Amino acid sequence: MFSYSNWSVLTVNFLVVLYLALGGVTLSAVLHLAGARWRYEIRFLASSLFALFPLAFVLLVVLLVNADATFPWVKMAHEHKLAVSSWDGFTFLAWREIIGMLLAMTIHWVFIKRQAVSERSPEDAARFHSIACWVPYVYVLYGTMVAWDFEMFMVPGWQSGIFGMQEFISFFGMFLSFLVIWIYYLNSRNRLVNPVKPFVYNYLAQMMLAFTLLWIYTYYAQYLILWYGNIPEERDRINWMQNGDYTVIWWAVIALKMVIPFSSLAMPFVRHNINATMAVATCIIIGTIFERYYWIAGANGGVGAYPYIAAIIVSAVVAIIGFFLVRMRLHSTQLVKG
Repeated sequence: MFSYSNWSVLTVNFLVVLYLALGGVTLSAVLHLAGARWRYEIRFLASSLFALFPLAFVLLVVLLVNADATFPWVKMAHEHKLAVSSWDGFTFLAWREIIGMLLAMTIHWVFIKRQAVSERSPEDAARFHSIACWVPYVYVLYGTMVAWDFEMFMVPGWQSGIFGMQEFISFFGMFLSFLVIWIYYLNSRNRLVNPVKPFVYNYLAQMMLAFTLLWIYTYYAQYLILWYGNIPEERDRINWMQNGDYTVIWWAVIALKMVIPFSSLAMPFVRHNINATMAVATCIIIGTIFERYYWIAGANGGVGAYPYIAAIIVSAVVAIIGFFLVRMRLHSTQLVKG
């Protein structure tokens, strides 16, 4: 019914929603463990993105129910009646993804509940600290599994030891960029009960620079190994993305996630200028979406049309649903006025 290039838009939307939900609690936990005092400015706001988990779960179910459209290798196995071991098969993939998300949701929910009462007593503070220690592990391990299942293994037999790290670093940089724009939007419209102080933008911009550097390192490390290893079954996928139908967005990612963020955020005056910071944040968000799309859609031999209509319609619907979910969460926790 839908071409793979169009259906891949839904996969990208699922990943974006999922990592926004994961990122809020993860940032709150990391800032707590690091003893960052500015965490009090954003911890409840950031963790309110937990409200996106139900949407992510629904998208996951849709993708799994339509496995032939989501995973090229599943469609290939059905059409050619190929025997696939239970370990490598779709059934095990579906169960581990469902269980993994439910486990991540549970740990994040416990974190939020304990964070709300963490200052009530020393015992509550200790219980909160204990669950906070688990959150980064969940982000890394669950994020790695998602990266493998929904991107790396789209091409059977293709693998990279650094792929999971490269993806969750990329998405965390996107989350920080989204957080900057979101906070500014709420602040500028006087929507927050307790407005976030301006100095937070600079701290978030510094983290954006740090994750830009991490992304450049992991991106280049992966590319260098695959390119110079010159093993056809590994390098072919890079060639599909770099020289195939998606070559434009391949090079756009280099500019949007490497050249522009690094050259801009390295300058202190950019980090202290919220308009400049938001411009860079917008580049990072767009670059991340492009990056995830060519890894997923490009797995089909690098062949496919640009899904302009699907991108607009699907992304708009997902964004509207996500907006209302988060809005309800903000009202229920009395973080916004009205």
